[in-house]
Amino acid sequence: MVGDVAEDKQTPSYEQAREELTEVVRRLETGGLTLEQSIELWERGEKLAALCEEWLQGARVKLAAAMAQRQEPQASGTDEAPF
Repeated sequence: MVGDVAEDKQTPSYEQAREELTEVVRRLETGGLTLEQSIELWERGEKLAALCEEWLQGARVKLAAAMAQRQEPQASGTDEAPF
């Protein structure tokens, strides 16, 4: 998922997507838009939110793998001291 995202040069980074999503929400909350503009912004916001979630899920997977790898020596059951 995120690997695909990172490889796509057109896809914004997490930070870029989050910043654009914040701007979309601000514009929607401000109002003064036509119904069509509001719908277009809402659709863009949904896509950006999904993209951010994809980035975050990928980060969670990487973090869980790193934590599991770090705990493997402890889980191996060796009681030998490192020295």
